Amino acid sequence: MRNAAYTVTSIQVAQARKVMIEGRSILTAIHKTAVQGLVDVQPLGLLGDEQADLSVHGGLEKAVYAYPTEHYAFWREARHDAGVAGIDSDLPHGSMGENLTLSGLLETDVWVGDVLRFPHCVLRVEQPREPCYKFNAAMGFNTAVKTMAQSGFCGFYLSVDEPGTMLAGDGFELLPGPRHVSIPQRFQARMFKHMR
Repeated sequence: MRNAAYTVTSIQVAQARKVMIEGRSILTAIHKTAVQGLVDVQPLGLLGDEQADLSVHGGLEKAVYAYPTEHYAFWREARHDAGVAGIDSDLPHGSMGENLTLSGLLETDVWVGDVLRFPHCVLRVEQPREPCYKFNAAMGFNTAVKTMAQSGFCGFYLSVDEPGTMLAGDGFELLPGPRHVSIPQRFQARMFKHMR
């Protein structure tokens, strides 16, 4: 399924660091910042990126987290409605905790097993992101997880089929896999607990 409009808008990494969440010091790497130039894509993710809790993030099947740039307007409005916009209302790419901010490819377009072929590496769609309490803290309001569950704007995890390099601005193509389970279907099944 070729689409010239699929683009890597930006690439983000972070080192794990301790932040205060609900009065506790918590190790997290959700606060990603943009990197310039070529980025090495390795079997366990992007060079320079860390995950704090490997039970829920990271590993071979969650090596890279991708998020559609199209959803950023939704989150800016959600934060404004929650009264937390203010000086950081710009919400830069990486604010969802994603490594890749993608343009043109939404959750509704991808299925588990689909392949994203970039000029110098190949990634495979594995599963939707399941938000945790750290996402509430990152967004600044305590119903952010529920909002993600209701909207379906979850992004998706990728494994690395062929390591290589990536550059912000790279185009890529979507190659359909077996197409048995879509990202929205799997996300809805996992998010039922957050909808109550």
